[in-house]
Amino acid sequence: MDSAGTPTPDDASVPYSHIFPIGYSNSSDCGYCRGARSGQSRKRFSYYAVATSLTPDFYQKLVDRCWRRSGTLLYRPNQKNSCCPHYTLRLDATGFKPTKDQRQAVNRFNKFVLGEAYSKEAARLCPRSREEIKKRDNEFDLVARVSESEFQSLKTPPLPAHNLVVTLEHDTFSEEKYEVFENYQRLVHKEPADKISRNGFKRFLCNSPLTRETLTGADGKEKKLGSYHQCYRLDGKLVAMGVLDLLPHCVSAVYFMYHESIRSHNPGKLGALREISLALDAEYRWWYSGFYIHSCPKMRYKVDYSPQYVLDPETLEWDVLDKEALAIFDKKPYVSLSRERKQQEEEREEEEERGKEEEKDGEKESTSSTSDTDEVPGVVSDGNGNDSGGDDEAFLFHSNMPGIPSLEDMKQVDMDNLLLRSDYSDECFLASQLVVWDTESIGEYGNLKSRIAELVAAIGPDLVSEFCVDFRRKNRM
Repeated sequence: MDSAGTPTPDDASVPYSHIFPIGYSNSSDCGYCRGARSGQSRKRFSYYAVATSLTPDFYQKLVDRCWRRSGTLLYRPNQKNSCCPHYTLRLDATGFKPTKDQRQAVNRFNKFVLGEAYSKEAARLCPRSREEIKKRDNEFDLVARVSESEFQSLKTPPLPAHNLVVTLEHDTFSEEKYEVFENYQRLVHKEPADKISRNGFKRFLCNSPLTRETLTGADGKEKKLGSYHQCYRLDGKLVAMGVLDLLPHCVSAVYFMYHESIRSHNPGKLGALREISLALDAEYRWWYSGFYIHSCPKMRYKVDYSPQYVLDPETLEWDVLDKEALAIFDKKPYVSLSRERKQQEEEREEEEERGKEEEKDGEKESTSSTSDTDEVPGVVSDGNGNDSGGDDEAFLFHSNMPGIPSLEDMKQVDMDNLLLRSDYSDECFLASQLVVWDTESIGEYGNLKSRIAELVAAIGPDLVSEFCVDFRRKNRM
C-alpha cells in the first residue's frame, strides 16, 4: 500500500480486485474501419469499467470472458453491436509449430546479430558434433533458437557483431522507453506528433493496475505474474519493447513497439515468437495476442500462428480457429461457433424429417426451409417503444450483448454481500448497507443499484466474491 492506503502493483497480498463501473456505451469512433466504410455507420458498443487494482488470477478470468484492458480502463465489447466485432484469441504454445517464414525470420536475425566472423570462429573453437548438427537442421527448438543470439547465451571470446540483451522489467516509465514509443507511433503508425505524449504513454502502457506476484512451481521454477515490459536492447540501445500481462495461465500481449531503425528485421514477427517462447519456457502455456478483428486486414497476421483458438462470446468456450471456422467469419459480421453448430444440426434434422415425410407421402416435390437467418439488429428495442443501442450511453440489460445474464436472471442474483468502497469510509462495506439498496430496482436505468448490477452482469455473477466495487474518486484521479 502507498501512504494513502491505496493498493499498488506490488501489493500481492491484496485479496480483492477493485473496480469502478463506468457503464455500457458507444465509442465515438472506430479506428479499425475509419476511412474504409465511408458513409456507413461506425459503432463500437462496449461495457466499460476502471480498475484501481487487479489480481492476476482475477484478470485471467476476465480475459477469458472477452475483457481486455487499456491502462486502467477495462472493456468488454459487444460483438453483436459493432462495425468491427472483437474476438478473443489464444494460442497453445505447447502445440505451436513455426512456419518456414517464421523460422527464417529468427534465423536471419540471429545471423545479423552474431555476424559471419563470429559464427566461423565460434564453430572453430567449439565445434558441434555430427549428431548436434543433424538435430539442429531437422528440429527447430523455438525456446533455444530465439535466444540463440543473446549475449548471455554466447561463449566469448570471440565477440559477436552486435550485443543483444532481452530483459523482463517492471512496467515503469523511462525516457528511453518513451523514445521508442514516440518513434513507433510517429514513423510506423503515422500518428501526428500532437497526438503523442508522455502522459498518454504512461496512461496506456505503464503503471498497470495488476498486482505483481511470483509463483514457484513443483520443480522450483519461478513464474512471474503482473505487468512487465520485455525490453530488447541492441548494442546498448533500446530498440523494441513488448508490454505484457503475465497471468497464471497465459502471456497476454498488450502492445508491441519497435524503433524504425530495425524495421527491416521483422521485429513484429520476432516479438510474437519471443512471447510464445516465454509462454512455453515459463509454463504459462497460452499466448493471448489480443483481440482479433476478422474484417481488419492488419489483424490477419494473428491466424498465421497456430493452433489458434477463438472464444465464443455466447458460451465463453474455446473453439479451434481453423479454415472451416474462418470461412464462417468470411460470411457473417457476427459469429458464435456454438450457435453455428446448433443451427447446422437443426438444419440436418429438418432435412432428415423432410426426407421422411416425402418418403412417407410419396411426394417428390422439393420444399424450402423456413428458418430465419441469424441477422444482427442494428438497434434493440427496450420493450417500451424506445430504442437502445443508438445513443452514446445505453442500458446493458436492454442491449443484445452476448454472454450477459438477462435482467430477469440478475434479479435472482444475491448481491447483498458484494463489497463496496467509497470516499466516506476507510473500510469496505456491504452493498446491503447502502441506504437506497432495498428501495432501488436494478431495472431502473441510471440508479446506483442498476449500475452495480450491470458491472456484476458484465463480469459474471459467479465472481461477486472476488472483487470490490470501488467508488472512491481519489483513486481514479
